[in-house]
Amino acid sequence: MRSAAWALMVIFTFAVPWEYSLDFGEPVGNVARVAGVLLLFFMIPAALQAGRLRTPKALQWLVMALFLWWSCSAMWSIDTDATLDRLRGAFQVMMSVWLLWELVEKPEDLRILLRAYVAGACVLAALTLANFASPDTADQARFVAEGQDPNDVARFLDLGLPIAALLLNSERRWWARLLALGYLPLGFLCVLLTGSREGLLAGLLALAGGAVVLFRRRPERLGPALFCVPLLIALIWAVVPEATLDRLATIPEQMQGGDLNQRLNIWTAGWQAFVRRPLFGSGAGTFVAAAGLAPIDTAHNTLLSLVVEGGIVELTICATIVAACVGSVRRMAGTLRIGMGTALAVWCLTLLAATVEQNRTTWVLLGLIACAGRLAVEAPDETARCFSTGSELHSAHALAEPA
Repeated sequence: MRSAAWALMVIFTFAVPWEYSLDFGEPVGNVARVAGVLLLFFMIPAALQAGRLRTPKALQWLVMALFLWWSCSAMWSIDTDATLDRLRGAFQVMMSVWLLWELVEKPEDLRILLRAYVAGACVLAALTLANFASPDTADQARFVAEGQDPNDVARFLDLGLPIAALLLNSERRWWARLLALGYLPLGFLCVLLTGSREGLLAGLLALAGGAVVLFRRRPERLGPALFCVPLLIALIWAVVPEATLDRLATIPEQMQGGDLNQRLNIWTAGWQAFVRRPLFGSGAGTFVAAAGLAPIDTAHNTLLSLVVEGGIVELTICATIVAACVGSVRRMAGTLRIGMGTALAVWCLTLLAATVEQNRTTWVLLGLIACAGRLAVEAPDETARCFSTGSELHSAHALAEPA
């Protein structure tokens, strides 16, 4: 049972980046939801058979506290149906934090799941390229995989960039190195094709962190990388449509005096809703109703969504979740710390212009960070061997030897 659960965990992680592109309709849902339900179905008897559960740490308890707070908010929610709908979806997306904690037992398990995410991000990038190549989108400025939101796609792709750099730096298998190497230009190119301005900023941060991972102790790689930069720029100039580049070029204008694509109006309405119910909020899933927006709108800001729906109490719980993840990153070492820390920083940047607490990608990322932090403490040597190059290990051993 446990081996089947592990296989489904890999499939689930692989499916998460492109889940919205393969939806079977209600009541089945998308591909990641199906994989998640099957995973839970196998995990329950596997845990009973083992007769034990791994001792939870701060993140797992905090995630449970957040879900319980959302459940309690049904008692004062201004839209009970929306709150109950949020609870149903929240359990499905948040359970991955607990399942990852239970199933990831050694550093190699973590690396397999990181590969799975990058492979899934490659599928998402390929679907985005397919949309770009479609004759029906010839006059568009934004291109996105079928069933996906452009800003969500950019965020999912951005998160894969530092992970791919981490794998490229440490993989020994040629096909895994090729996967990571190929994803770096492909993923960033598709971020540009989405026309997402916040996605571009987060992508630049992801590339910067990835560069630190790759060149930190391998300066000989810098020459070939600099040689490839003009080729990448030429590829972007030749492939990305002018209308898309023009949209991305409005970033300075939007930051200086624009309305951030009407987000300022949404944020103003959300702030007014928060002021009316600052402590407990209006209930999980009720941002649109509380702010008086159209049903298709979202908060476009995770912090604002949290305080409107769950008040200061919910914001405090979520801030503590982020603090727990930062603590996990600090327990790591070397390129693992840089790579996972960059992924966390990219996620934190994107939450300022998107609503991310409802995405499976968020909870998979936080769960992986928690597992990496635990492994860095429980098996530091094995983790270092798994996520370090040979030269880095040699340097570490040299420093550890007595003079």
